[in-house]
This record gives sequence, structure tokens and C-alpha cells, in this order.
Amino acid sequence: MSFVRINGVLLHYRLAGPAGAPVVALVNSLGTDARIWDGVIAQLSSRYRVLSYDKRGHGLSDTPPGDYALADHVDDLLGLLDHLGLQRLALAGVSVGGLIAQGFALRAPDRLTALVLCDTAAKVGDTDGWNARIDAVSKHGLGSIADAVMVRWFSPGFLEQRPDDVAGWRNLFMRSDPAGYAATCATLRDTDLTDEIDAIATPTLVLVGEADLSTPVELVRACADAIAGARFEILPGVGHIPSIEQPAALAALIEHFLGENSHG
Repeated sequence: MSFVRINGVLLHYRLAGPAGAPVVALVNSLGTDARIWDGVIAQLSSRYRVLSYDKRGHGLSDTPPGDYALADHVDDLLGLLDHLGLQRLALAGVSVGGLIAQGFALRAPDRLTALVLCDTAAKVGDTDGWNARIDAVSKHGLGSIADAVMVRWFSPGFLEQRPDDVAGWRNLFMRSDPAGYAATCATLRDTDLTDEIDAIATPTLVLVGEADLSTPVELVRACADAIAGARFEILPGVGHIPSIEQPAALAALIEHFLGENSHG
């Protein structure tokens, strides 16, 4: 485990894979931490230098007060990359991590060789829905929404066949910082890149789990359609976080895409 203070915020980050190898950075989803990528890292780190980190308000990173804007998350990632001397990279993010990846691609396209957007969109949810969730968590804690979140995270098959894994991920969610969770809900509430993402020129792979209830297939397909030349893939029988349910399949798609785009 490693830590560094970026923009006044202590960030926890991890590096895996050979020094000097092509870099892949991974951004986690709402209410999780960098560990959701472990299965993917295990496959990619033989060939790539893989950076994963806990975004602000999550995991072992700080929870600064106030709502978080998308620009805050992008600033953190840029600062972390600069601190580590990582100039060119492929970037992958899931859910709000995918929104952060889109924001990064718009802000610093010269830094990217490839972009992988998992179960995300240019606009996720609506103001009333996010305000209701912020209110529930602020008043009643994460336990008030935990069971509903698990249903939205995971496919019916995963929920039924792997109950112990679901219980473990529920524990992770319950141990998240409610203030950081609510502040990142505000990121999702306040961010709409619908009129901007057609400017993304980085080679882009867009993926979605067939059983995703948080960012359904057609919403994610619309994101892919808005980015010129983007490839769109559906992962059969998978929910909102493919890196948990099908890490090997996700890693294989990422590795193949990076190879096609001369990243490594």
C-alpha cells in the first residue's frame, strides 16, 4: 500500500506489474475501493504497469468535506499520475469511475493511448434520484440502501450462486464512508457530459453487463454511439461491476483492445 497527498487529499494507490511497462490506470465505482479490480490486475500485470487507487471519499483515501465535482476527481487522478511520473497511459473506469475517465479524456487527451468505459454513461441517473439517495444515506446510513445496492450491482445468477461473495462485497460497502459516498453521489447528480463526449477522439472500448440495472445496456450503448469509432461489447449474464463477476473475461477484452491500439 502507498499513500500520497494530492490537492490536499490523501490518496491510497497501488502499483502492480513491471516498472517501465505500458501503464494502465483503473478507477473504481461508487461505494467500492481499488480491490474490485484485483482479478483484472492479476491478468494484466504480467504485461502492464497497473495503477489502481481509491478515489477521494472511498477506501483508505481521505474524505474531504463538501460535494465532489467531476473536476475534483479528474484533478486527483492527474495529480497522482504526475506524482508517479506516468505520462502516457490507457485508462479504464467503471460506473462513476467511467465518468471520471470520460472527464479525463476530455481534459487531457494527449495523455491517453486508449480508453475503456465499463457500465457508465455521459449522464447517470437524475437529480431527484441522487438527492433521495444522498438524503437516505445522510439520515439513515448505508445500511438503509445496502440490500438494494447489491441487487443493482450484481446479476441474479451471481446473487443466487455466490451468496458468500455477495456478503463480502456488502461488508465492503457497509464499511465505506457515508460522507464520501454522499459526496460522490453529488458528482453523479451534477455531471452531464452528453453534449461533450463526441469530442473524445481516444480509441475507446465501451462495455456493459447484460444484467446491469444501474446503467442498463441501452444507456451504455448510447454512450458508445456518441464517441466516434467506439467499440461496444455486452458481457452476457453480468451485472454492474464486471471486474467482480467476470474479471478474466473483462481483462481479456481490455488486453485485446489495448493490443489492437498499440498499447504494449
